[in-house]
Amino acid sequence: MKDLILDVDTGVDDALALLFAVRHPELRLRAVTCVAGNAGLGQVVANTLKVLDAAGAPDVPVSAGAERPLIEPARDAGHIHGADGLADLGLPVSARRPAGVPAVDLLRDTILGAPEPVVVVGLAPLTNLALLLRACPEVAGNIERLVLMGGSASIGNATPVAEFNVWHDPEAAAIVMDAGVPVTMYGLDVFYHVSVDAPTCAELLGHDEPGSRLAGLLLRHQIALCGADPRVNGDGLLGDAGAVCAVADPGGLTTERLPVSVELAPGRSRGQTLVDRRVLPGEDAAHGLAGTANGVDVALAVDALRYRKLFLDTLLSGPPA
Repeated sequence: MKDLILDVDTGVDDALALLFAVRHPELRLRAVTCVAGNAGLGQVVANTLKVLDAAGAPDVPVSAGAERPLIEPARDAGHIHGADGLADLGLPVSARRPAGVPAVDLLRDTILGAPEPVVVVGLAPLTNLALLLRACPEVAGNIERLVLMGGSASIGNATPVAEFNVWHDPEAAAIVMDAGVPVTMYGLDVFYHVSVDAPTCAELLGHDEPGSRLAGLLLRHQIALCGADPRVNGDGLLGDAGAVCAVADPGGLTTERLPVSVELAPGRSRGQTLVDRRVLPGEDAAHGLAGTANGVDVALAVDALRYRKLFLDTLLSGPPA
């Protein structure tokens, strides 16, 4: 059993990740922290509680964190995730209530109180995690690994070179990647490969069980959104859920330990993850201009069918006993 904490900005694919994390038998979801990103903070918290209801989750503590990035204003992704961040599905309001402590406090207490090192999965802008690692560096000793859905070794989506979660708060991403904790970067190089086809989505929609039906609704939204994208071939992206699949089954992911830094300068390259894949040193190193970058396990390939099956088998297993 692996202890898990999710840091989310619950839009559509965060919701799929929450459904999977609650239902996988080898994952124990100990806490969920929320940050502004796909939607505003209050909406993210409300969405998270609704999804935990549909998943049949136990009483998992949920806490609100940063309302905006460290430096810049918040910029949501309503054009992707819907006005409410959750495909405008109109899910019923949850009777659950968030924990009465800030996200950084919940993260600190949960990590330090865990009997074994925990895996922290960041599926959102990394503001909460940066604040935690700066304010409470002692938590690093009880974090097994940070798995981050963010970044790219190739193209971006928020800009031509920057992925949304890193672009939303580049300073936070730079802090987290250089905190001395083992990091896996589940970025856009694998993100677009793990998906569910339309017939399977239709099967999920036919289920009476709330979690399965919610997954079908969310994937239907993804199909409508991404159907013309040649990287997806008319399927619905699992998105963030793939990063949690990689925690449950790391053998489906091919990674390479590479130096990664985050571009912080103003301009269109701001938020780019500079992944150094060179075999030999370049002129920057020869002239003392290379600087240093932390080694990150960068995901470069994924067994998409393996993770698709893992997701569906886990989701259809039903709520935890």
